[in-house]
Amino acid sequence: QVQLVESGGGLVQAGGSLRLSCAASGRTFIGYTMGWFRQAPGKEREFVAAIRWSAGYPYYADSAKGRFTISRDSAENTMYLQMNSLKPEDTAIYFCAANRDLLYSDPGGYDYWGQGTQVTVSS
Repeated sequence: QVQLVESGGGLVQAGGSLRLSCAASGRTFIGYTMGWFRQAPGKEREFVAAIRWSAGYPYYADSAKGRFTISRDSAENTMYLQMNSLKPEDTAIYFCAANRDLLYSDPGGYDYWGQGTQVTVSS
């Protein structure tokens, strides 16, 4: 059974940094695409970043480019999201997800989801 567990969220001031982790278990993720999404109150879940597990190739939403970095440690089966220069509008619950295809930005295409971790950025 696939499990995705996020950690690393918290409260940070604007301009600060956080590093989110997603510990994956239950299978090998070779050939999978892993992603980060976020959902703010009253808003739809939106794509933040994704990575091809095997090749390590990253994809970013425009809002994340230049500030966030996605990476993965295949040996540890863990994905990371380094978030720098955080803004109040980054406040949301952040979810990690996995899909067996080449999709990366459509949340509907993901097969597995974690429970999420709260990120709050104060102004």
